[in-house]
Amino acid sequence: MNEADALDLVQSAIWTIIVSAGPAVGAAMVVGIVIALIQALTQVQEMTLTFVPKIVVVFIVISLTAPFVGGQFYAFTENVYGRIET
Repeated sequence: MNEADALDLVQSAIWTIIVSAGPAVGAAMVVGIVIALIQALTQVQEMTLTFVPKIVVVFIVISLTAPFVGGQFYAFTENVYGRIET
């Protein structure tokens, strides 16, 4: 394995992490913005109000996207094992 292969694996690993974490992070961002707007409109500034909906939505999104994320990790692992020289 040379430097180009190592850099390609690192780039592939970072891309896999971004694609796998994207749905959960995106859902948390959307819920956070909606809760912030509701808090601004109603002037309820309770700090703990944002955490519970975010946690629930993130768990739901993770459970719904688990097959996709598992497939991404499987493809990455197959790519890494395929590059191992015997």
